[in-house]
Amino acid sequence: MNRSLGMKVVDFLERYGVLVAFVLLFAVNAVWQGEVFLKPESLRNLLNQNAAIGIVAVGMTLVIIAGGIDLSVGAVLAFSSAVGVLLLNRLVGEEGGGFSETAAVWIGLGTGVLVGAGCGLLNGGLVVLGRIPPFIATLAGLVGFRSVALALAEGGEIRASGGEVLQSIGRGGVPLPGVETANGRPIIVFWSILLLVATTIAGQLLLSRTRLGRHLVAVGSNEVAARYSGIAVGRVRLWSYLIVGLCAGLAGLSQIARMGAVSSSQFGLYLELDAIAAVVIGGTSMAGGRGRVWGTFVGVLILGMINQMLVTSGFEVYWQGFVKGVIIVLAVLVQRGRK
Repeated sequence: MNRSLGMKVVDFLERYGVLVAFVLLFAVNAVWQGEVFLKPESLRNLLNQNAAIGIVAVGMTLVIIAGGIDLSVGAVLAFSSAVGVLLLNRLVGEEGGGFSETAAVWIGLGTGVLVGAGCGLLNGGLVVLGRIPPFIATLAGLVGFRSVALALAEGGEIRASGGEVLQSIGRGGVPLPGVETANGRPIIVFWSILLLVATTIAGQLLLSRTRLGRHLVAVGSNEVAARYSGIAVGRVRLWSYLIVGLCAGLAGLSQIARMGAVSSSQFGLYLELDAIAAVVIGGTSMAGGRGRVWGTFVGVLILGMINQMLVTSGFEVYWQGFVKGVIIVLAVLVQRGRK
């Protein structure tokens, strides 16, 4: 009887442990700094500040489930964003060919998203066609794409010329009915938050309701068995890298709209660490074959709350990377302990 109860507890924690951790951490923040933390604008800002990480983490979840990994997502975000802003600025300028500011902004941002997808496709090609281990192929991308971004910006920053159109994307959104700030202004759910939610829903539906999602799980669980079952393993892996590149491009779009500029050295720096940490915390196995996109979303929120706690408690910012590294190690150890 006790053993049966213990197995049920283990099974519950395996399925919903990330939600238990989120609820406990939320309760701690609510008790410790409730006057600030529970304000609607504070919760809104928590989502907004971690939107880019969450969007990339959705794509990273699919790659890891398929048995791969992508270390280049931060560099891809910087490179694709730099290309998008440079094109935007050129179209807005006198030699832009008569494009309106709105058209120039959307063409530039859309091009950046496509460049991100192209970078993911290149990584996938190196892994599938070149038969280079994912760690090595994407490590080369981490160095290479960042280097190109630095060259395009000459080591500095590229400011966007989108004006009011770009600001409306970064600061606009959907007002929450009946929810107001202390000044009586409506709480706006920014477009970046809605993009994060839409990406999460799309990723979860792809994983659980489509043939590609089932194939991702099969390839990550047992590549040989998947190949004998008639699954095009290479094509499935190629799709996973294309999707994570697309997610990096979308994250770059949200960051450009939010900040109005691209720092070639800092844009997306260590983003891969945050994304992998969120994926592992969310319950996705680093060995592949098992994972949940909704768990990754909760993992992003947990990381955001931990960062917020470190800042408000007076910890120096330099320790945040160390804490994230410890969290990744502990999450992997917990997964090994379950087996």
